[in-house]
Formats: sequence, structure tokens, C-alpha cells
Amino acid sequence: MKKQREDLRNHLNIVDTNINLLYLMHIHDSAFPMGSYTHSFGMETYIQSDKISKKEDLLNFCQSYIKENLVYNDAIIVKEAFNLCQEKNWRKLIELESIYEAMKVASESRDASRMIGKQFLKGILPVSPFDDLQYWANKVKNNEAKGQYSIVYSIYAVNMGFDLRTTIMTFMYSSVVSLIHNGIRAIPLGQNAGIEIIHQLIPLIGECVEEAEKKSLQDLSNHSIGLEIASMKHRFLGSRLFIS
Repeated sequence: MKKQREDLRNHLNIVDTNINLLYLMHIHDSAFPMGSYTHSFGMETYIQSDKISKKEDLLNFCQSYIKENLVYNDAIIVKEAFNLCQEKNWRKLIELESIYEAMKVASESRDASRMIGKQFLKGILPVSPFDDLQYWANKVKNNEAKGQYSIVYSIYAVNMGFDLRTTIMTFMYSSVVSLIHNGIRAIPLGQNAGIEIIHQLIPLIGECVEEAEKKSLQDLSNHSIGLEIASMKHRFLGSRLFIS
């Protein structure tokens, strides 16, 4: 395994950024074991109450999720974590994760992003040459950090040499695409509906990335009150497809 990490480290030193993009695509492949397919972050509550029952409903939900949840919450955390990782300011990064945890009022959603982050670490560490990821994994193991996915993702992106915009954009895109795939299964809808929704959301994601880049921790807020309530209610559903 040590040799494998050294080989990848040497490879990254000589290839251009376009090749490195393949590594980024790899972690967003459906075969990469992060467990995002098991989480709806409260969306299942809306589906079971028939508030999301057709393609247009799912599209509207995802638009709100991007504009009200990702932009003012996760994307800001990704941006701040990215900058702190560049500075290797681990103490501040732990503080940032604590703030992020406090923003996630519903325990199911908070635990879900922890699960995804820890699973991501478990999947990427065997093939990753980065000391920063191993350092953070040790912090998580020793209960000094929680393993929140937005933090882990930023650490990985910095070490891969991606810029801030690419990092925020791919995080937002992958977050909403996971929700769409899960919504298609739960409603259910056809695969073409999912393709159409993603296609319609791409321009919005681009606009919201630009907006998120301009924000700081002072803008951090939780606008998704309905989603938080839905996440709290989720554990009391009679039957569930998803953990959150």
C-alpha cells in the first residue's frame, strides 16, 4: 500500500490538471462507496406526505435545496475549509466543523453527513498519498473531529490541486444529484425525468457557485426550516427507504 501511495504521489507531480480531473470524477462515480444513496436529508418525509410526487415537485425541491441550503450552509463551509486547509490551520478547521455541526439542527441530517464523510475517508485513504487526509482521519478516530463530509471533501480537493470554484461546484453538483437519484427511486420516477431535472439545474448551480464564492462565515445561516422539520419527522415515518 505504501508503494501504491508513492506511485500516485509521483504521478500527480507530473500530470496536468486535466488528468487530475479524472480522480475527481472517480470519487463521484456511483461505484465509489460513500453511502449517499442511503440518505434523503428529509426529502423522504416530503415524498411520503405527497408534497413531492412528480417531476416538477422534485425540481422545485432541488432548486430550493441549492439556493437556500447549499449556498448559505454547505458551500460556505466548503469554502472556509478549503482556505483553512491551504493554511494547514487544523485548530480553526476543527472549530469550523463544530460550527457546521451546530447549523444542522436535525440529528439525522447531522449524522448523515458524518457517515458520508467517514465512508469517503475509508474509501479514499487506501489510494490517497496525502498526509493531510490521514491526519484528519486520525483526528476523527480520536474523536477530535467528527468527519463531516464537507470538511473531508475540501481537504481532498486542496491536496489534489483543485481551485476553490471547482471544489464548490463539484460539491454542490454531487450533493443535489444524489438527492435526485434518491427521489427518482422513492417517488418513483423514470430515469429520463432525472436526466431532465439535472440538465435544468446545471445553470442554477453555476450561478449559485459564484454567489457562494462571495460569502463568508458572516453569511452562514439556516434558511431551510421546512427541511429541518422534515428531517426531524423522518425517524417517525412508518416505513423508510433512507437512513435520513
